[in-house]
Amino acid sequence: MERVSLDDLDDRMGPATVKRALSTALSTTELALNYYELAPGETFGLGYHRHPEQEEVFYVQSGTATFETEDGDVTVGAGEAIHFAPGEWQLGHNGGDERVVALAMGAPKDASETEMVRHCEDCGERTTQRVALSDDRDALLTFCTVCDAQTGRFI
Repeated sequence: MERVSLDDLDDRMGPATVKRALSTALSTTELALNYYELAPGETFGLGYHRHPEQEEVFYVQSGTATFETEDGDVTVGAGEAIHFAPGEWQLGHNGGDERVVALAMGAPKDASETEMVRHCEDCGERTTQRVALSDDRDALLTFCTVCDAQTGRFI
């Protein structure tokens, strides 16, 4: 048995004000578990993405999250959850005025392959992306795989 307090965990780099990885602290072997707090305008992920081998569930504790999907936007309010099967494209964000607090769960835990697209100003459209650490290792950077332009910086 493992027990942890969110207050004891450090925030991880990314697009959310607060992102704390519970999986490592709880020593889970088959489940990825992350706690999020999104300020207005923030997202859960670095871009519109899918996990070919992993299913994900997002439970919204407070606030309202909106998920961009292939079928259009889906709004998930406090006390609601949404499930994405392996291979389903999605990106959740806080489009409201109040903070979103949510848990993200994924299984299997080690599904390292992620396909992601973001808008590239140079290409003028959404393109596939790669992620790298900044030279000073204080931010995650996204780059277009077509023209290598930097498309995002996340602290």
